[in-house]
Amino acid sequence: MTLPRCEPLLPAVPPRFGEADLTNCGREKIHLAGSIQPHGALLVVTEPELVIVQASANAAAFLRLWGPILGLPLSALGGNLAARVRSRLAEPLDTLPVAVRCEVASLDVALDGSLHRPPGGGLIVELELATPSPDLRAFVQDALQAISRALSLTALGDATVRIFKDLAGYDRVMVYQFDEEGHGTVIAEARQPGHAPYLGNRYPAADIPQIARRLYERSRLRFLRDVDDRPVPLEPALAPSQSTPPDMSLCCLRGMSPIHIQYLRNMGVRASLSTSLMVNGRLWGLVLCHHDSPRLVQYPIRVVCALLAEAIATRITALEGFAQSQAELTVRLLGERMIRAVSTEGAWERALFDQPQDVLKALRASGLALVRDEGVLTAGEVPDVPELRTLGTWLDRQAGRSLYATHALAQQEPRFADLLPAVAGVLAVPLCFTPGEYLLWFRPERVRTLTWGGNPHE
Repeated sequence: MTLPRCEPLLPAVPPRFGEADLTNCGREKIHLAGSIQPHGALLVVTEPELVIVQASANAAAFLRLWGPILGLPLSALGGNLAARVRSRLAEPLDTLPVAVRCEVASLDVALDGSLHRPPGGGLIVELELATPSPDLRAFVQDALQAISRALSLTALGDATVRIFKDLAGYDRVMVYQFDEEGHGTVIAEARQPGHAPYLGNRYPAADIPQIARRLYERSRLRFLRDVDDRPVPLEPALAPSQSTPPDMSLCCLRGMSPIHIQYLRNMGVRASLSTSLMVNGRLWGLVLCHHDSPRLVQYPIRVVCALLAEAIATRITALEGFAQSQAELTVRLLGERMIRAVSTEGAWERALFDQPQDVLKALRASGLALVRDEGVLTAGEVPDVPELRTLGTWLDRQAGRSLYATHALAQQEPRFADLLPAVAGVLAVPLCFTPGEYLLWFRPERVRTLTWGGNPHE
């Protein structure tokens, strides 16, 4: 499978939407798409008059209107669209879109609408044809119970892909988790028979440029009906008094970058839906849904997908918080042992090295060393004393004698490569202000096989 790669962000003029190539797509202004997908229509209206000043080129045909649509007030469209929009104007529409169910006189079906204010001014009204929606209350209740019952990240991932596959009906659903370097790994998957497994595949950070990640943080759900749909431009390209196309970060109909479209085609994907998993204010991962043929998912179902993603992210927060609280409890008990050791024996070191397994377990370490001028105490698997002294001297020059941690010591300082495989990761806590004196935890090298979904060096 050949995947296009984006160069890292460089101090250069970002390409306009649709003009990026593989050398600069990491800087493409994807939020200034200036186009929408053709299964809906978009209107930009003034406030408080609600006069249409910009519209997707298909808006009049979509609404079955004769004649130009620009310059019309929403009230001229009949129905209750104008009233429904006006009733929401007092809400903070600049941070979160608001959904409205409405009608216009020219259509005999209802419309699902989404309202928000882009940063440049005006009000964006997105419209899609509404269809009869199933009663999802029982499904949502069962889904929330399954999410809350998950006692591990693995169980939660498995529950997530089952829920999304049952709800949205895609051929493949994945939970995609980002690591500290931005690489993503498929940690859970549900797929139709005959589809190659992606579970465990790892994808380079460059697959999702930083500008796209920021968009994932702002807009929690993205939907693409068909990679072969022809995008519909906005007319005029610039609204009156505006110098740039409208910011479409929060648009549910926003046209997708041609680079992203090609990425999906390379994977054999025809339609997609993705929701962001935001944990403690950071983009933890994504729920990705792929389909081999065009797929139009109803607006209410997409809203439920977004709400369930919020519940899943909350559960991830709870699971990670439990692990953190257990570690904090271990550290607190260790602190109490140290206080007792000082009060009874006058030496806190005894609390660490009389029963070192508790201290090692707290940080999942394999070795512990206390390096001081008067001597060295060790437990578990550690370097020899000369190497510990050399490490202490090197640490004195790192980060101004503050706490130091690395998972790859040999990459930070190649002369410590001889410590592998016993020592790969180090956590160093300086003691007072005496040079070369540290409390050190060590972790061994962990060798694992990574299945890359694309060449990480490209």
